Amino acid sequence: MSALSLRLPHSLHERARTLARREGISINQLISTALAEKMAALLTEEYFRERGQRASRAKFLAALAKVPDVEPEDHDKLEGSTASKRRRVNRGHPVARKKHRSRISGGDGR
Repeated sequence: MSALSLRLPHSLHERARTLARREGISINQLISTALAEKMAALLTEEYFRERGQRASRAKFLAALAKVPDVEPEDHDKLEGSTASKRRRVNRGHPVARKKHRSRISGGDGR
């Protein structure tokens, strides 16, 4: 553990004290948790940005092509979803499938 001297506006300190009391934790614990949550959010954003730069559209489409074109099991269906209706209409229709692929791939149909 290390100590950190922190200057806060009085209003922020009072609100932190109130929240900590309401949560039944110390101000130190509240600030530590808040800082950890903020850092996690920023680092996650950074990770996805870096990971996105290494991404390959061709590899994504190749992986997507391996997914079977079947109806989801009942427990996986979304209520009110039109995706399964669209899939039933598009299945077996080469033009409709090509249009769907072209939306996914960015317009070239590959």
